[in-house]
Amino acid sequence: MSETRDPRPRRRRLLRAVVGLLVLLAVIGYFAVQRDSNGGGGAPFCVAGADPIGAEETSATYEMSPEQAANAATIAAVGVAKGLPDRAVTIALATAMQESALRNLDHGDRDSLGLFQQRPSMGWGTPAQITDPVYSAAIFYDHLVDVPGYSRLPLTVAAQKVQRSGFPQAYAKHEPDATVLTAAFAGGGTLNCGGPAPAGPGDPARVQADLIRIFGKDGTHTMSSQAGQDGQAGQDGQAGQDGQAGQDGQAGEAGRNSDGGSGAPEAEVRLVEKKNGGEEATRHSRAMAHWAVAHAKTMGISRVSYGRHGWVGGKDRGRWQDKGGAGGKDAAHYAGPGEVRIFMAR
Repeated sequence: MSETRDPRPRRRRLLRAVVGLLVLLAVIGYFAVQRDSNGGGGAPFCVAGADPIGAEETSATYEMSPEQAANAATIAAVGVAKGLPDRAVTIALATAMQESALRNLDHGDRDSLGLFQQRPSMGWGTPAQITDPVYSAAIFYDHLVDVPGYSRLPLTVAAQKVQRSGFPQAYAKHEPDATVLTAAFAGGGTLNCGGPAPAGPGDPARVQADLIRIFGKDGTHTMSSQAGQDGQAGQDGQAGQDGQAGQDGQAGEAGRNSDGGSGAPEAEVRLVEKKNGGEEATRHSRAMAHWAVAHAKTMGISRVSYGRHGWVGGKDRGRWQDKGGAGGKDAAHYAGPGEVRIFMAR
């Protein structure tokens, strides 16, 4: 004898599934609106991609928080400053993605700390040093280059020879995303960061000091910081001497401002490639420009200009735009060939 089942439980399950799907779509739509609201001034986010500045996105991308982007930018910048190949940067980024998810952790297994979960008890440095992203990245690279033939080894093998992890195969899963990040920070790719414009004023001396810490011995750029109130120059220095900026007291271009000629000028840090710097100087310029974008939120950076393109905090959905971000009307923020200009929020 056949048995007729009550269809109501099945209908209720279907209804719950439909309602759940609608809620999920609503949440996704909400965050999409937040991201795109105010021209990119919604929820903070960063997207790294392998495509060049100004190109349509056709390749893989990797999305992350501003905190993660800032740490990734620092790891890549340290590798670039050391003159290491893209492969070294990819290995370092994949390692940090596995160890800390690109977060500068103040805890870990036993006494492990920082981006790479390095241990003071194992000779990696003091807790203060290990939780300094510049130091931790630098010492990781120092150990990596001591591995014979590291650039030809599988990423997992190279990373494991440095880290001595209990889970050596875990690094491999991050290689595709780490490759995208390397292209964005050290190669010909792009980092776009959206979200609100910086809420507080930036300090050009702080930005310059951090760049000198990373790139001070590269010898490929001259570097200057310019005050934003009275048009007087701040410190002017040459990267590659002793890691310190000198003073020459010249105003240079500090009198430029955002409205093309009136009002108080914005403070800025300017980096200019030396003549005959070649591809090394270009690589450093790209790393510096994207480092500045990644650190905009925490360092009060309002805009970055590199070559014929510019990024403006809180505008254009966080994307780089042609001609300084606002066309010919924004000539005061235009960077010439071989220049990176970093402007501070007021």
